[in-house]
Amino acid sequence: MRDEPIELAAALAGFDQLWSPRIVTRVNDYDVRIAKVAGEHVWHVHEHTDEFFLVLDGELRIALRAGAGEREVVLPRGAVFVVPRGVEHRPSSAGGASILMFEPSGTSSVGDRHETVPDHVDATTGHAL
Repeated sequence: MRDEPIELAAALAGFDQLWSPRIVTRVNDYDVRIAKVAGEHVWHVHEHTDEFFLVLDGELRIALRAGAGEREVVLPRGAVFVVPRGVEHRPSSAGGASILMFEPSGTSSVGDRHETVPDHVDATTGHAL
């Protein structure tokens, strides 16, 4: 963990990979991750943890499947949303976005259950910044 402030814009400028989160810092047993996203992620579910999203730039859409229904939430810049544990979801961004996520260290970016992971999605527990 760093003992100096971290400028998120500079951290985001330090990598180009999409859907490949970087661990900015840790809070107790949680990672604070940033990612650049564009296009679609995969449908996936985190069985044991909620997933927090903050949109730093752009717009993020999160499709949700719960019960027999499906809906989509739209997060503009500055918006936050929590996907509850056990809810299948698929983030996407047509125009690209930068996001911050907060989740337990070691949480997979493609959840506990997911569809086939395409080449443009990094299945990871986060990379060092």
